[in-house]
Order: sequence, then structure tokens, then C-alpha cells
Amino acid sequence: MTQPNTTSTHNETKIIMADPTALGVMGLAIVTWVAASVKLGWTTGTATAIPWSLFLGSVAQIWASTVDFKKNNYFGAIVLGAYGLFWAAVSFHWAIGLGWFGPNNNPDPRHFGFACLGYAIFSLFVMVASFETNKVFAAILVLINILLPSLGLGMLGVQKELCHFLAGWSELAISLLSFYATGALFLNSFFGRVVLPMGNPFGFIRKA
Repeated sequence: MTQPNTTSTHNETKIIMADPTALGVMGLAIVTWVAASVKLGWTTGTATAIPWSLFLGSVAQIWASTVDFKKNNYFGAIVLGAYGLFWAAVSFHWAIGLGWFGPNNNPDPRHFGFACLGYAIFSLFVMVASFETNKVFAAILVLINILLPSLGLGMLGVQKELCHFLAGWSELAISLLSFYATGALFLNSFFGRVVLPMGNPFGFIRKA
């Protein structure tokens, strides 16, 4: 008996997702803008800074990270995810200090200091990789490597005034560069050409 020749057809659907980096960097720009305003004395308190740190600093960057994982953008996925989680933790740190979850029982701010120093170690590796992305991202990472040690050492009582000064102004510079990066990413992607340059990679380390 002859078996019928059957041919199975498989239809694949490919979902194309837009580059989420502009949204993630926008989140970084806003949260550092707000946080810098507190450090520089332009605003006071952290209670009303929490929504911006939680939604812009955390949710926006983590969401962009998940999209970058799907797009196999290793740098964006790891970096945006790591810093998004950092701002989520900062939000809860501030909320605990304000007693939002009940009596705070004298929380130790040095935990935040050690966390910042830990992130500073991570950021050194990210900075090396950023040199091979573009010059704007590289400059942002250099400034982050000023901000995080300054925050950490200041929290641990080392040269508090100097560290507070460095943290405030480096965070403001991070914000301004991030606003530029957001605009460049958005316009360059929208128009399909370079409208605002980000600068070529330095080429210090050649990829395999």
C-alpha cells in the first residue's frame, strides 16, 4: 500500500522590536537630574524623589533591559538591567529611611555605602566595554565611576564634604549627557541617519 506523500508547512512569525535604549537612557537622565537637585541643594528631601527613582530609574531601565535581552544586545541588557535594579534598591532604601514600612529601627546607611562601592567595582568593567560603544556612553560611565565611589565613601564617613561635592556635580553631568544621548538615539533612529553624533568607539580593545 502506498503511503501518501505529506508535506508539513511551518510558518514562523518574527517579531521585530524597536531599540529600547533611548527609553532606558531617558530613565537614567531623569532620575539623576532629580537626585542631583537634592545633592546640590536645589530641592530637599527624598520622599517625592522616590516616584522618579522607582519608575524612571528602575522600571524604564529594567523594561529596556528585557527588550535588549530579546534583541541579543548584551551591553544594553546587562547594563540597563543592573542600573535599573540599583535604582529600585535606592527607592526602597529611601522609603525605609522615611518609615514607609513601619518603624525603621535605626537603619544603617552604611549598607548603601557598601552597595555603592560594589556597584563602582562593577562599573569599572562596564566602563572598559563602554569605550568600544561610543564616546557619549564612555563619558557617562567615567562619570558614574566618580559618582558611585563618592557616594559610597561619603556614606562611610570618608571626606564627606568632598565626596558630596563630587557626587552632586558628577550626577548632574551624567544627567545632561544622558539627555543628549536620549535625543541622539531617538532622532538618529527615527530619521535613519546620524542627526546628533555619539562619537566613534575609541578602539582601545578590539573585539574578537
